[in-house]
Amino acid sequence: MDMVRYGIIGCGMMGQEHINNIALLPQGEVSCVFDPVPEIAEHASKLANGARVARTLQDLVASDDVDALVIVSPNHLHVDQLFEISKIRHLPILCEKPLYTHADQASRLKIFEERYQAPVWVAMEYRYMPPIAALLDEVMSATGGIEMLTIREHRFPFLHKIGNWNRFNRNTGGTLVEKCCHFFDLMRLTMKSEPVRVMASAGQSVNHTGESYAGEVPDIWDNGYVIVDFANGRRAMLELCMFAEGSRYQEEIAAVGRDGKIECHVPGPGRFWSSDLGPEPVARLLLSPRSPKGPVERAIPVDPTLLEAGDHNGSTFYQHERFNAVVRGEGTVEVTLTDGAKAVEMGLAAQQSALEGRAIMIGEASEAVPA
Repeated sequence: MDMVRYGIIGCGMMGQEHINNIALLPQGEVSCVFDPVPEIAEHASKLANGARVARTLQDLVASDDVDALVIVSPNHLHVDQLFEISKIRHLPILCEKPLYTHADQASRLKIFEERYQAPVWVAMEYRYMPPIAALLDEVMSATGGIEMLTIREHRFPFLHKIGNWNRFNRNTGGTLVEKCCHFFDLMRLTMKSEPVRVMASAGQSVNHTGESYAGEVPDIWDNGYVIVDFANGRRAMLELCMFAEGSRYQEEIAAVGRDGKIECHVPGPGRFWSSDLGPEPVARLLLSPRSPKGPVERAIPVDPTLLEAGDHNGSTFYQHERFNAVVRGEGTVEVTLTDGAKAVEMGLAAQQSALEGRAIMIGEASEAVPA
């Protein structure tokens, strides 16, 4: 296959980021778009150089001008849409995170996985941020074996989405699912082990408390701590704050072992950086060996074209580059349905832990809707 023709399901802000990055692929183009809001679909069509606007999801999936699908709809729609697609046609899918939002959807996804006959890639693009990829490449040599992993994200509040769906836990799975499944995925990937116990404390302290939609006040959390114990005896911690947009770096990851420490610092989206503060910060990698003592700092610059194409430090392009290869039969899925499901399972356990004030064992049954 010389050119992969994509169908985009969901054309809001993130859908448009996917369109922008597919346009940079030498062997990719968006041929069809669908969104239930007509004006948003029309805008996406123009962004994609006149891609056809499908009237329905079914119309898009059945189209003979589509080779692969990208699901970028609100979180709570993903599972139903995966099943709807499976009834029509088995095409390669890149599905945005989180893969699902409620515990009772996990068994449905296993049924989907058993039946679906095409590759499915879950969009955990943080793996592909250049500074994080550099850390993953060097973490074992720098640490001599990880004992502790810390991930800190200090960032801006949730952005406005169509219909304000992301203001409510019932639609998102809760902040520790919606936002933090990326970080739980990174924990599993970095630690090379499976989580066994999750402890969390989180809540809504600052953001969205003065908002009201149809008389309903948002209940989405804006800060928290999560500690995860892994089967190999190691541990990881997440620190999230969503009212810290004044930070120089948005994500800071540190792994420590018997030989030393390695860190990466990732700036937030350039469009949120104030020119009054000078040049935008550049991502960096820091190595701090115990002997001889460091630290040694290395800049990890990202192609400005990729930074312009989205808010995720170039990772959306690198993710699409690999998914494109899968569709063309030249690569393998790197972020599987199992990876996506386990990240959500960790997030749901963290939500439950914070709600109930106790440690949660992974696999512990809970049908509670995140609150």
